[in-house]
Amino acid sequence: MPVVRPFRALRYSPEVIPDLAAVTAPPYDVIDAEERARLVARDPRNVVRLDLPVAEAGDPDPDERYRRAARLLAAWRSDGTLRRDPRPAVSVVEEAYRLPRRMEAHVRRGFFARVRLEPVGGGIRAHERTMSGPREDRYRLLRAAGVNTSPVVAMYDDPSGRVAELLEAVAAGPPLLEVTDDQGVQRRLWTVPADDASPADELCELASRRPLTIADGHHRYETALRHRDERRVGVADDAELDLDFVLMLLFEPRAGRLDILPTHRILRGLGEPGVATLLGGISSFFDVEARLDGAGLEATFGPDSDAPGGEGRFGLWTRGGGLLLRARRDAPAALLAEGGPALRRLDVSLLAAAIEALAGIDAAAVAAGERIAYTKDARRAIEVVRAGSEGADAAFLLDPTPAAEIMAVAAEGDVMPQKSTYIYPKALTGLVINPLEG
Repeated sequence: MPVVRPFRALRYSPEVIPDLAAVTAPPYDVIDAEERARLVARDPRNVVRLDLPVAEAGDPDPDERYRRAARLLAAWRSDGTLRRDPRPAVSVVEEAYRLPRRMEAHVRRGFFARVRLEPVGGGIRAHERTMSGPREDRYRLLRAAGVNTSPVVAMYDDPSGRVAELLEAVAAGPPLLEVTDDQGVQRRLWTVPADDASPADELCELASRRPLTIADGHHRYETALRHRDERRVGVADDAELDLDFVLMLLFEPRAGRLDILPTHRILRGLGEPGVATLLGGISSFFDVEARLDGAGLEATFGPDSDAPGGEGRFGLWTRGGGLLLRARRDAPAALLAEGGPALRRLDVSLLAAAIEALAGIDAAAVAAGERIAYTKDARRAIEVVRAGSEGADAAFLLDPTPAAEIMAVAAEGDVMPQKSTYIYPKALTGLVINPLEG
């Protein structure tokens, strides 16, 4: 079972940073160059300068940007911008949000803690493959700076319901801070010191009873494992160090569900012959339920859709028009010989098999990042193909993957295809930082 513990976090000092919204940021992997520049212009102490360092003119080598982040971190700790908690604690967070273009409000609660690193497959389960480029980037940053700036987000199960009760009780008190991000997500945070009178230890103990399934942050977890293994060479096995742990944000469904958005696929470089082959073989994998124009497909798979997902429904858009498809669950079974039942029944697994068979885009081509682009925006997927920009020839639109299916795949020891899930809202970077110092 996992080991979950309170810890002494690094936080922005409210005396130095009165407006936390000015210095927090989305995770590095959803920030482009324009967004990064905007965040830095908002406040030069924005955490994006630590979490997403960039090369500058005159850098002597590619690693200088990571060393610059480490120097900046040291300076911010020295001048009081960042301050470490005096004693171990967990940080309870409440997120109030609306899904894109939806009116109904959602509230979920979780808590930040440290989790002991271990190989994936036992107390820690993963559900998604990672890519070498992001892994190497995160490793170099962690090696230079020695902190977890962004948490790994994980799910776990507490059948007793006690976690939800504890979090609700904490949330009834005045928060340490409140912040609203650019997507309108309202967050409140409470620090719960680990002592006899607080629920911090009980929260950690309850989260340690069952495996944790990584929902977001697979690259960060794998990087932390590599960093630990390299740094522990020559260290006694019974010596426990900070680098044996990683920062996690832990959610339990009874305290608020994890909303998962679909990630649509844009196929590149097919050309007219490739599109014709794709359409000609579509009946091998799918039944065509309807022909739709772009507006119809967007309405079916866009942010206003309330489809639960997991029912084998897909959209296909080419410059010849749109199709509403339903997977023939028997047809691709032979192509999904690997993996357990949970993996084999996933919509994204069925689609990956169909794309490989009909478009010749296999796992190696997907890993190379050249033949498939990804987007959460159904409208954008349609428009890119309609315009033929970026070499786009076809787009497959999907419903979301249910959280229960993610946990089922991880429990069977399998991993999903890349970009199978998009947790919303993403964890905010800068609320809590985990220093690896001892």
